[in-house]
Amino acid sequence: MQENGYFGNTNALKYKTQEQLQKGIDAYFKECDEKEKPYTMSGLALSLGIDRVTLIRYGDKDLFATQIKEAKDRVQAQLEENALMGKGNATFTIFNLKNNYGWKDNLEIDGKSQGKITIINSLPKDDEDEWNNWH
Repeated sequence: MQENGYFGNTNALKYKTQEQLQKGIDAYFKECDEKEKPYTMSGLALSLGIDRVTLIRYGDKDLFATQIKEAKDRVQAQLEENALMGKGNATFTIFNLKNNYGWKDNLEIDGKSQGKITIINSLPKDDEDEWNNWH
C-alpha cells in the first residue's frame, strides 16, 4: 500500500528523477521568496505533495541525498539568519534547530571541582543592590 508517495523503492516514489525533485524544490523556494514566507521542511513537503517524513526518507536515498541536504541546509540557514535579525519566535527557533538540525546545548564539566560549586556574581554593584532589593 502506498503511503504519501513512498514505498521504500524508487519505482514507487512520486519523484523518480533528480530533475523532477529539483524542479519542485526550486518552485517552493521561489514561491516563498515571492510571498516573503519563511522556508520550512513541512512547507517544502506540502509543496511537493508528500509528507515531511517522506521528504526526509528521500534524503536517505543516494539518488536524492544531495538535493534534500541542500534544501534542508537552506531552511536551516534562513532560521539562523532570522534568529540573528530578531525575526520569528526565539523559542520555536531553538526547538526547531535542536529537533530537526541536531543542535544542542553543551554543558562542560571538568571534574576538577571535587563536588564544589562556585557561583561568581559578575553583576555591577548597582545591579546587585537592585537585585537584592527585589528579593
